[in-house]
Amino acid sequence: MHRIIVLGLALALDLAIGEPEWFFFHPVRVIGKAIEVLEWVLRRVMPKKPRLAGLVLCLAVVVGTYWVTLLAVNALEGYLSRWALPALAVLLYTTIALRGLSGEAAKITAFVKAGEMDKARAGLKGLVGRDTGGLDAPSALKAVIESLAENASDGVLAPVFFYLLGGIPLAMAYKAINTLDSMVGYRNEKYRLFGWASARLDDLANLLPSRLTGVSLCIASAVTGHGLGLPVKTMLRDGRKHPSPNSGVPMAAMAGALNVTLGGPAMYGGKLIEKPFIGNGPLPLDAERAETAQRLTMLGCLLGAAIIAVVVTGLASSLIG
Repeated sequence: MHRIIVLGLALALDLAIGEPEWFFFHPVRVIGKAIEVLEWVLRRVMPKKPRLAGLVLCLAVVVGTYWVTLLAVNALEGYLSRWALPALAVLLYTTIALRGLSGEAAKITAFVKAGEMDKARAGLKGLVGRDTGGLDAPSALKAVIESLAENASDGVLAPVFFYLLGGIPLAMAYKAINTLDSMVGYRNEKYRLFGWASARLDDLANLLPSRLTGVSLCIASAVTGHGLGLPVKTMLRDGRKHPSPNSGVPMAAMAGALNVTLGGPAMYGGKLIEKPFIGNGPLPLDAERAETAQRLTMLGCLLGAAIIAVVVTGLASSLIG
């Protein structure tokens, strides 16, 4: 039961304050710095074995993150006594980014509505991997909606899933996997071999959470009066179209809930990359759909966290019984 209490406190903390600007020692930032240093070292120690070096990086960061977090959790539980639950909630809160995701999406949407496209494009750089310099208003809004759907899994429900499965150390290990993928999991010349292990592990880790996120967005759509049939139909039909084995599932659910078309060609590193379209509706031409996507993401994540908590707790109880 204490694990559910910690999760509730962590979610409440995230919704209340998000990630403050002064939070310099955020664990994900520390993990990112560790990845930078280890990459620099491994590329010099193993210059002719990039694939093996990338595997070493992946294992070192993920296993190291797990054990450091486990030691921290044991220390908190051992020395803080009655203050352990709030302290653990603060640690778990650092793995969740619901308010930050929703807040950034709202900020960019507001810029688009105000016609301040330079600010909207600049804000999008922190949310998406594509080139944002040439995006018009509809393309910027489409990018916002896609980012909300994808990051609902990566930034919220995946860490919640792994926390409920194996505690804060496993949730933090997931954040390490996700950070590795965002830093070295590219298919370009520099990282095609070096980042292969990180990219494949990220695909595997997100296999279940992404699908749980898709289901949660479908339920949120039904609860808010946007229907259940179209989101489910679109998710089942178009979820596999995306190049990523996971990103397309919540994106397709969102496209169905909003009755819009997402995906399609986008610029990456100055090159046009062809991607399939997801959904059958019109492009999200107005900010109203982006604002609806924000509400669906918020509700979907909270519902998803509750559903995962009930399922995992029920399974644990049945196994113990």
